[in-house]
Amino acid sequence: MKHHLMVGTWLKPGVIITVAFDDEKLSLELVKKTDIPEDEPISWMTFDHQRKNIYGASMKKWSSHAVASPSDIIHSSSHPMSHDSKAQEADSRTRAIFCLAAKKPPYYVYGNPFYEHAGFGNVFSVNDDGSIKDNIQNYEYCPQSAIHGMVFDPTEIYLYSADMWANRVWCHKKHDDGTLETVGYTEAPGDHDHPRWVELHPSGNYLYALMESGNRLCEYVIDAQTHLPVYTHKTYPLIPPDIPNPKMYRSDVVFLTQSSKYLFATSRANSFDLTGYIAAFKLDDSGAIERQICLNPTPTSGGHSNAVSPCPWSDEWLALTDDEKGGIEIYRWHKEFLARVARLEIKEKGFGMNAIWYD
Repeated sequence: MKHHLMVGTWLKPGVIITVAFDDEKLSLELVKKTDIPEDEPISWMTFDHQRKNIYGASMKKWSSHAVASPSDIIHSSSHPMSHDSKAQEADSRTRAIFCLAAKKPPYYVYGNPFYEHAGFGNVFSVNDDGSIKDNIQNYEYCPQSAIHGMVFDPTEIYLYSADMWANRVWCHKKHDDGTLETVGYTEAPGDHDHPRWVELHPSGNYLYALMESGNRLCEYVIDAQTHLPVYTHKTYPLIPPDIPNPKMYRSDVVFLTQSSKYLFATSRANSFDLTGYIAAFKLDDSGAIERQICLNPTPTSGGHSNAVSPCPWSDEWLALTDDEKGGIEIYRWHKEFLARVARLEIKEKGFGMNAIWYD
């Protein structure tokens, strides 16, 4: 059968691109390019809890887009970053970089600005149709912060954030009205690790922090009393150990498979002459990492992306995007081996930031 995925772009003009993966023919094809506001390309997108809306980190704004079908996507709202007036200035680097949709009511949207003037996260309420409604809170990190990835715990009471520039992992508590308060933070184990992404096991016991500059994956256990992550001193490489030019790499994202038996993480290279890498890990039932299975080169450097996206309903398929060549590809995960089964390149500026699975 065919599965549809949507992908955003890093650069203007704004467009959402829908592709179809046929799991019998093992093929990828372009379905549609949907124009959205020109100045709002989506560097990270996510679905709401029903896959009826796409939420986007859209340059200087947060956006929502109604999804009636894979080829029927309509822009519904855009909201500026309001936590700091300097963030909106045209000559500031500050941009919306990541958004997370709650899967439990209230179904709010949580956004992270990045670069300078990014010491606050943004919380948005939604309308009955799922479109973004109002900025109800700008919750605090610290003046040095630049958050790039967040994850809720299974209860959706505690939110964990990877802070690259302040070099720590934050914990916030969500109230019944969707607003957040700070619980605390845990410093990264290395001075220049720069946590970029976090994932959390559905047991609620283990958190995995991907370190962009450290180019490693660090395992944490969640303290049952404080709810803060505690480093277990288990760490795994995301680039080959003792590689002679480690500063030419920066790690990207980490995600669980549908079964939560496996974990995938990626790294990117800073030169088109080099490749990025994709790593797989085996987890036990509690979420502890049992072993690293592989560390495979990716076809390109990955550019700004190299984002892996496991299929939400099967461990068998994973998508990987890159913006070096504007590619999306599908891998089959079978008997703990990765096989690339399809690739499609889209000639669209900045294409390939992350893929989200629709059906």
